[in-house]
Amino acid sequence: MSAAAGEACLFCRIVAGEVPAQVVLADDTAVAFLDVRPVFKGHVLVVPREHHETLADLPAEALGPFFARVQAISRAVERGLGAAGTFVAMNNKISQSVPHLHAHVVPRNRKDGLRGFFWPRVKYDGDADAAAHAARIRAALAEL
Repeated sequence: MSAAAGEACLFCRIVAGEVPAQVVLADDTAVAFLDVRPVFKGHVLVVPREHHETLADLPAEALGPFFARVQAISRAVERGLGAAGTFVAMNNKISQSVPHLHAHVVPRNRKDGLRGFFWPRVKYDGDADAAAHAARIRAALAEL
């Protein structure tokens, strides 16, 4: 990663703590935080701590550790929010709103209205609502 890419990248700035986010996991491998434009409340983005634009750019030795974090977040979203399941997705280049690799972990329930690749967006009822969702996911993650 070039220094310029990291300085300009929103997700690198979140990872560095320069931009506030509702972080649910932060370790040497990845940072996971609530999406500010969630499909459903509790929608988490999991990003590698190092800047890589796409899955193809992620070094092979980082694949397992990164996806272990995605798996843990998926479990925590279900447990912490009482979701029936999760939708895990990743865009590469096309529809990738921030050019930093990220996996979406979206809580799902039957008849929740999500169909195909149409992603309606909801809003949190303020910062306290977002913080409460993040806290529930963090607590569930701690129990895993």
